[in-house]
Amino acid sequence: MKKINLTTTLLAVLAIFTIACNGGEKKQAVENSKADEVSVGYGQSAVKDTVSAANVLQVAKSLDDFKTLVTAVEAAGVEDALVNAGPLTVFAPVNAAFDKLPAGTVENLLKPENKSQLAMILKNHVAPANYPDTQLSKEAKKGRKLYMASGKYLVVEEKEDGIYVGGTKILKTVQVSNGWIHVIDNVLVPTE
Repeated sequence: MKKINLTTTLLAVLAIFTIACNGGEKKQAVENSKADEVSVGYGQSAVKDTVSAANVLQVAKSLDDFKTLVTAVEAAGVEDALVNAGPLTVFAPVNAAFDKLPAGTVENLLKPENKSQLAMILKNHVAPANYPDTQLSKEAKKGRKLYMASGKYLVVEEKEDGIYVGGTKILKTVQVSNGWIHVIDNVLVPTE
């Protein structure tokens, strides 16, 4: 009787051990297949966040008026800069602003060999600081220039019809989770 109980107990332990091991392997296989389904991203711009307030890049991607800007940002590889915690102030040219450039300019800048030049132009639209329109007005009254991520400075002025940065009027201002977007209708090409 003791032999039967011992044998039954050993078989039960062996069965539990076998089931536990196989279950672990199945669980690992499921976890691996889930990991394979996740797309490989590069940096913060690849993170999918549907809970937090929208950042600069998310807002730009959601609006048709910024399709050319988003295409340029992706071609230059500067997406991560626009999703960083900030604060950032982005002077965002609408599609029509790019249309004002000489024929073929945008197409030429989007070529891989011109990536650094395009990145420099785009960085000239970003101030690594918090500049809502009220602060821009104060800066204009003090005669200050804005430091841009390109390393250049842009003049900020307040005229009768609104605030101008780099000679371009701000058409609209939108607060985003990591700063401000000021909509403009010209591309701010840095001077050499």
